[in-house]
Amino acid sequence: MANKREFKKYVEAIGASACEAMMSTYYNVDGVDRNAIAKAIEQVLGAVGAAQSNANVTFDKGVKAFVDIKEYSAEKKGFYKKLFVKINDDFSKEVEAALKIFNAAIPQAVKEQNKKEIAG
Repeated sequence: MANKREFKKYVEAIGASACEAMMSTYYNVDGVDRNAIAKAIEQVLGAVGAAQSNANVTFDKGVKAFVDIKEYSAEKKGFYKKLFVKINDDFSKEVEAALKIFNAAIPQAVKEQNKKEIAG
C-alpha cells in the first residue's frame, strides 16, 4: 500500500463491494438463508472496521531511542511494513471467512442455475 489513507480506502472499497453483492443476493434471490447472509455482512463490516482502526497504530519510539536518524527511519519503515502486511492478511482472512458463510447460504439449486447461465 502507498500509505495509510490509501490502505483505508482500499479496505473500504473491498468491504463495500462484498456487502453490496451480499445485500443484492439477500433481497433478490429466493430461498437464501438470510440470517447467514446477515452474519456474513456483519463479519465483513467488522473486518473493515478492525482494519481501519488497526491502521491508526503508530510507531511508538522517537529518534532519540536510536543511534541515528538512519537507524530510526529503517526501524520505522520496517514496523509499518510488517503492520500493514498483518492488517491486510487479517482483513483478507475475515472477508474470505464471510464469503464462505455467504456461499453456504445460497441454495444448491440457485448455484446450479447460475452455472448453467454462465456456461450459456
